[in-house]
Amino acid sequence: MYASLWRLLPGPLWLRILLAVVLVIVALWALVTFLFPWLNGFFNTYDVTVDE
Repeated sequence: MYASLWRLLPGPLWLRILLAVVLVIVALWALVTFLFPWLNGFFNTYDVTVDE
């Protein structure tokens, strides 16, 4: 799968590496900014089950 994605990236090797790094950074940014906060609404993190 990664080989087919690598072949889809245009340009010489240095440009492919740069594009791959940028795509990974954008994907992580989107996860942290949009997906993880949305998923956090489904988990009740304030309901502690351990008593001290």
